[in-house]
Amino acid sequence: MPAITIYSDYVCPFCFLAEEEVVKAQRMLGKEIEVEWMPFELRSEPTPTLRPEDNYLQTTWKNSVYPMAEELGVKIQLPSVSPQPYSHLAFEGFQFAKEHGKGNAYTHRMFTAFFQESQDIGDIEVLTQLAAEIGLDREAFREALISRRYKAVHEVALKHAFEEKKITAVPTMIIKGHTIRGMLRAQDLVKVLQSTE
Repeated sequence: MPAITIYSDYVCPFCFLAEEEVVKAQRMLGKEIEVEWMPFELRSEPTPTLRPEDNYLQTTWKNSVYPMAEELGVKIQLPSVSPQPYSHLAFEGFQFAKEHGKGNAYTHRMFTAFFQESQDIGDIEVLTQLAAEIGLDREAFREALISRRYKAVHEVALKHAFEEKKITAVPTMIIKGHTIRGMLRAQDLVKVLQSTE
């Protein structure tokens, strides 16, 4: 059983920041923490996704994301992809990566590609290139996305998040049976992990 299960969306900046805090917590503890990433779509089709040029994202990033990222020392930028991509294809790719033992590396690459490089993680060719960068088979990955081979697996994972775990926002962490909504700083993560040992 993983030490931390994190429900996240690849288009959620606070999920990327949460990942960075998990890495810091591992350094503080001096050991690796077993992390399981689980998918959650903030906006699924046909709900329109957000546009970076609109007031909502501009204000949210100015008032919340950028100050927090600066405090945590994380390089992040509001992605210029407009409208923001749906994340279902990226998550289908995650299921492929997970099956091949690279789920966590894939999750990290999705976050950095979107929030540091403004890459369109809703595009099959972009996703295929990113998957190849972490050592996944380029053609097998691409074929899996085109054929939608992991669509049903992803839908089951979403249903699990919504119906079984009652996830309503991301990031949501489950640590040894305790559900924590929102992002924990590294020092708080360490405290929770140590208190549940």
